[in-house]
Amino acid sequence: MMPPNPDKPLAPIADPLREKLSAKVAYFSMEIAVDEEIPTYSGGLGVLAADTLRAAAGSLLPMVGVTLLYRRGYFFQRFDAQGWQREEAVAWSPENVLCELPDRVSVVLEDRTVQLRAWLFWIRDAGEGRVPILFLDTALPENSEWDRALSYFLYGGDSRYRLCQEVILGIGGVRMLRKLGFERLELFHMNEGHSSLLTLALLEEEAKRAGRTEPTGEDIEAVRSKCAFTTHTPVAAGHDRFPLDMVRKVIRLPAIADSEYKGRFCCDGEINLTHLAFEFSHYINGVAKRHSEVSRVLFYPATIDSITNGIHVPYWASRPMQDLFDRQIPGWRADAFSLRYAIAAPLEEVQRAHGQSKECLLQYVNRETNAGMNPDALTIGFARRATAYKRPELILTDIERLKRISGRKGPVQLIFAGKAHPQDEEGKRAIQRIIQSQIRLLPEVRMVYLAEYDLALARLVVAGVDLWLNTPQPPLEASGTSGMKAAINGVPNFSVLDGWWIEGCIEGVTGWSIGPDHYRRKEGSDVQRDARDLYDKLEDVIVPLFYGDSEGYARVMRQAIALNGSFFNAQRMLQQYVLKAYFA
Repeated sequence: MMPPNPDKPLAPIADPLREKLSAKVAYFSMEIAVDEEIPTYSGGLGVLAADTLRAAAGSLLPMVGVTLLYRRGYFFQRFDAQGWQREEAVAWSPENVLCELPDRVSVVLEDRTVQLRAWLFWIRDAGEGRVPILFLDTALPENSEWDRALSYFLYGGDSRYRLCQEVILGIGGVRMLRKLGFERLELFHMNEGHSSLLTLALLEEEAKRAGRTEPTGEDIEAVRSKCAFTTHTPVAAGHDRFPLDMVRKVIRLPAIADSEYKGRFCCDGEINLTHLAFEFSHYINGVAKRHSEVSRVLFYPATIDSITNGIHVPYWASRPMQDLFDRQIPGWRADAFSLRYAIAAPLEEVQRAHGQSKECLLQYVNRETNAGMNPDALTIGFARRATAYKRPELILTDIERLKRISGRKGPVQLIFAGKAHPQDEEGKRAIQRIIQSQIRLLPEVRMVYLAEYDLALARLVVAGVDLWLNTPQPPLEASGTSGMKAAINGVPNFSVLDGWWIEGCIEGVTGWSIGPDHYRRKEGSDVQRDARDLYDKLEDVIVPLFYGDSEGYARVMRQAIALNGSFFNAQRMLQQYVLKAYFA
């Protein structure tokens, strides 16, 4: 049985924008993963955005979210007989889960006027707090067929399609906020560079307010004081860049793009939207300490601070774990820091709560796949976006050794899940190879690859496995949050030292590391070396502890909650944004 979604019911609330005049922070993100029934998200970026807004609701921070509506969803995932991922459009109806607002605004794309509407969703925390989210939509009869299609696909189409979507998000988003009456906004938070064109809309506002037809340096400073930017991507190729000639055809650039400022965000005939956000933000941060170090090298001489990601604990903690927290740590929903007191929770209660979550997961797995998974076996989970740098096959590097470990030390079973982007052929091939390894692993190791990894399945998997595996190629993991979700459910992490895990890993206390700290030792990542370390630690430390000292393993589980869960949460993250970026 899938866990209940705490954001439901989805029915629109009467007087839908009665709080609009109090909102002070506008949070822009290309995707916001609010609900599995609203399939407009692909993974970590959208999940983080939703958790940030849930935390804002819980802290009563006056915030509004802005994103795009994708009518065909981020595809329904199936596997054919050869294990190849097949994508299907998701059949969902916005009017069933969102409230259409009557207001309209427009943007000009390639000299065409494109009309926009907004759909409203209220995201909640575990209590009465709520934050409005606006989903922008171009699927209106007055628009051309091509312009209506701008509301179809997340991360789809060519560069022109993507640029037009980002105009809608950034420029259209600001105009919609103004149209709806959000006049007291003090801060615009750009979650990645997709929304950085909002700075141009703000520049236009500042110039008009001063009675000027073109923005000046004074206007630029005014915009900078209102903007904050979070970068998530530690490699240059992952940042949106568009040919300047294309940009000039799609939108009218302000004079600033032809001034001395042009060189700060234009290079080699391209506009870099990350650099644009850098130029017009008074505060910039990466999403983990290591990620900020990498970003400062990548974007030198930009000043890039660090705010490590966090998860919204009430959303991601399983029901059995919530019941445990209610008994042992009253008030934990309002004070995530109090989860440190989990260190005193009785071990048998931690084991019992996790056992109930594991039972729910394996019932689902066995019903859906007929895998015959054993509730007493060490169950390892690996679930995230399927792409090459995440190295999902690392644990399958030496299948014979894995089988020997399972046969001699104690049974091991594997649960994989995750979607590859439709254009990521290598990600699809990795999924196929994993699925095709299933027969080779038998009978010693049972393994499944679960299709259609969404929010509901993620909440089931992170709570129900016994060990959370993460094997990225350093330093390409900006932060990662799936391991934080596992930790709050008492699931220890077994991960490469990258992203947030550098901060969260206390060896043998909160989990275990794989391989050396490549960045500190100035060593390149080596697949064979990391695989050997993974197998050695699994064989010599983790499997013997799980089967030979259940109380010892439960202590690691409890410590993961108390030490990682009490810090790597969205409540702490949002407090840092408030103090450093929003109202500093």
